[in-house]
Amino acid sequence: MRGLTLFIADIRNCRVRELEEKRINKEMANIRSKFKEGNLNGYQKKKYVCKLLYMYILGWDIDFGHLEAVNLISSQVYSEKQIGYLAVTLLFHENSDLVRLVVNSTKKDLDDMNEINNCLALHAIANIGGREMAESLANDVHRLLISPTSKSFVKKKAALTLLRLFRKYPDVIPVTDWAERIINLMDEYDLGVALSVTTLVLVLAQTFPIEYANCYGKAVNRLKRILVDRDYSLDYIYYKVPTPWLQVKCLRLLQYYPPPDDPKLRSDISELLQIIITNSQDAPKNVQHSNAQNAVLFEAINLAIHLDSNSTICAQAAQLLGRFISSKETNVRYLGLETMAHLAACVDSLAPIKRHQETILMSLRDKDISVRRRGLDLLYSMCDTSNAKVIVSELLRYLQVADYAMREEMVLKIAILAEKFATAYSWYVDIILQLISTAGEQVGEEVWYRVVQIVTNNEELQEYAAKTVLNYLGSPQYNETMVKVGAYILGEFGHLIANYPGCSPIEQFNAVHSKFNLCSLQTRALMLTTYVKFVNLFPEIKGQVLNVFNQYRYVLDSELQQRACEYLSISTMPTDDMLQTVCEEMPPFPERESTLLLKLNQKHGDTEDKRVWVIGGKEANAEQQDGLKRIATLRANSYSEASPRQQITAGPKHSNSISIPATTSSSSGSHDLLGLDDLTLQDSTPAKALPTNIPLAPGYELGYNRLLYTTEGVLYEDNQAQVSVKSEYHGAQGRLAIYISNKLSFPMSQISVQTSDHASFQVNVAAPHQHTIAPGAQIQRLIQIECMDIFMEPPSLFIGFNGQTLHLKLPVALPKFQEPVEMDGPSFFKRWNQIGGPPRESQAIFSSQVSIKLDQVSNILRGFRFGLLQGVDPNANNFVGVGVINAGSKGGKIGALLRLEPNLEENMYRLTIRTPSETVSDHLRSLLQLPLTTGQ
Repeated sequence: MRGLTLFIADIRNCRVRELEEKRINKEMANIRSKFKEGNLNGYQKKKYVCKLLYMYILGWDIDFGHLEAVNLISSQVYSEKQIGYLAVTLLFHENSDLVRLVVNSTKKDLDDMNEINNCLALHAIANIGGREMAESLANDVHRLLISPTSKSFVKKKAALTLLRLFRKYPDVIPVTDWAERIINLMDEYDLGVALSVTTLVLVLAQTFPIEYANCYGKAVNRLKRILVDRDYSLDYIYYKVPTPWLQVKCLRLLQYYPPPDDPKLRSDISELLQIIITNSQDAPKNVQHSNAQNAVLFEAINLAIHLDSNSTICAQAAQLLGRFISSKETNVRYLGLETMAHLAACVDSLAPIKRHQETILMSLRDKDISVRRRGLDLLYSMCDTSNAKVIVSELLRYLQVADYAMREEMVLKIAILAEKFATAYSWYVDIILQLISTAGEQVGEEVWYRVVQIVTNNEELQEYAAKTVLNYLGSPQYNETMVKVGAYILGEFGHLIANYPGCSPIEQFNAVHSKFNLCSLQTRALMLTTYVKFVNLFPEIKGQVLNVFNQYRYVLDSELQQRACEYLSISTMPTDDMLQTVCEEMPPFPERESTLLLKLNQKHGDTEDKRVWVIGGKEANAEQQDGLKRIATLRANSYSEASPRQQITAGPKHSNSISIPATTSSSSGSHDLLGLDDLTLQDSTPAKALPTNIPLAPGYELGYNRLLYTTEGVLYEDNQAQVSVKSEYHGAQGRLAIYISNKLSFPMSQISVQTSDHASFQVNVAAPHQHTIAPGAQIQRLIQIECMDIFMEPPSLFIGFNGQTLHLKLPVALPKFQEPVEMDGPSFFKRWNQIGGPPRESQAIFSSQVSIKLDQVSNILRGFRFGLLQGVDPNANNFVGVGVINAGSKGGKIGALLRLEPNLEENMYRLTIRTPSETVSDHLRSLLQLPLTTGQ
């Protein structure tokens, strides 16, 4: 009966939808005919545009009436102008072709003496916010903001519109030139204007701290007027708390600058903080009063920690926070844990926080996941050698029941703490293997790569690790990450435990091979390498291993087949010389930087205001403090160069801890075993005058063009030297390792590697550790590059040796900073139609010089970092791809859509690229066309 009722309801809904569609189509046809006839007055235009907007809000596509909406903007009647602007903000997007028609009308309304027209124009700018509007109208918005004749409500809207434009296109808005005029508006008597301007300054000061340094005194003076002088209107008292939003923003603004040197200013700030803490003792009357009071209080505590974490105010704050983390209110517990984590990140002694360790541990079992996250952050920040075992053990226990959304982050933090505070090899191995066993799929490759690196580099650890991992492999529980670790460690160090009971060679082989059929192809390939090492280490089990190689000589997977054939051939040679050479024990890994902290910091990317501290102990925040000191120095020296980009560094090694390198932030989270994780550029080469008259090396194009869609290969080679490149890119940042090989019969000397300056890049070259290359030897130079804007030409690379200079192009192109995107068919075609045809579409039809092979074409497109979509194009031979280019702070993110149609009979292609930028579309098309034409 219930099923019948639902069926009848579905029929009724379908009937209603059909009737609605018929009515909509009829009304649209009527409106279209009215617009075609023309001769409509303003009221009629407004009426029909309103109907179109109503249909648009209901979800129907509107493909006409846009020009009529634009015409309404020019009307002198307020209701008509209002509907025109409303239609424009709803129907237009920033890349719409008709936006330029709106710009002139909007500019006229900004210049109008009517404040209402000013506000309508500001609303439209903030809602559409395209680059063309920003370039054309930013000065007019700024003029309205600083004009003494502008009404308060216009200034408020102008400040927020300017903030919107800056967030969207920071390179277009000359905010550094306007700094003083904007800062002075913080003294406005109208608190609404002061709040809007302070919101704008809060964002600008994070990007331009030196230019906006004068806002510090303004913020302190505004707080004094509110808290000491009580200079505010009754309209801005929110549940007995005077203008809490402005207080919070001023307190947060002060945290972006180092503590002031002026004793009077420090005294004033201390007085203000004490007043806020004293006022917080009042019992809240209701929830709203409590929220406003706590918002100001917690921001004040954060400022107190920022100024001096060992002050008496922070001591009072520690007691308050101990009470807050036990509160019955979820919001208060959340804020208490977060602020206590800030205190733990800055304070010299963790004793006041450790008193609440049991309460903090209990927060891991809070009913609210956000509170559990903050509890995890606090435990991570307060961990040291005295409580590491307790905290790590508790985190491991909680990991078994933790939310899946938290597990990956917990795994990283447990691995970092175990590595950082390990005082015994056995404890570290036990914790990491237990972590891998418990977390399973949530253990990222960074974790087990790091384990392998540490075990390989510490001889005292190898025997215990091999024995322990064999015990885990012997259990019936399947964990692919554990299989990877076990296979690698036993293949390298299994001989160290071969004489122990239960650890014989055949038992090691059986333990590993019992999981073989359950593993992925990638893991099986690793296990085959372990087996060939078993043949070298344990000749007595050679027969069993050769059977496996024989079996997998005929599998369909090419990687497994090739490995099985090659390993079988090496294992059955008349002598073991080749086998022993191939299976030599792995040498210790170079002391490179771990990627665990980097991976963790990527998970804490801020989406709002920048953090002034990072989750972790005091050592992890040392670089943040150095950054504040640099700001203080630069501020003292007026307009010196901006401070270098901050890095997050881990704490120093303890004298009784495992010798594991500390971790520094780098630009990418690559895997330790790839050989690129040591690309940390702590010191860069001193700047030298670059040669300007050296032509590009002949024949460089072949290697350069191939490296545009591959990650490693030979860039250039002649009879003297070979230059190879290995690279990786994540977001707007990339790292390259330049390998220079000496092909001469005598040493190369005076080795130098330099890059040309480029407005769209920030390039750093690692300091040289070696200035000569022996015959037949090779050295490495490390380059870190960050894309700041859209570019067409790469930087030049100059390699000097033996008094001569080789001029090449660095193989860096815009697609290197592209991330592949997965998308379904309807979403793709919707975005494809939104971008539209020329000029944002670039298309070429061309012939291929080689026969078209679809798998080769696929590899080229993936090499250019396009995500290829399956089943979207009706022709199975066609390729459809999507990517997002990260062009840095100036260029922003640019979506790129690709469609490649090969004609196998004619050996030709039709390549179509659509992006929001005409120049980017043409550039991408030309980059892809070359390898598709030549096949290389």
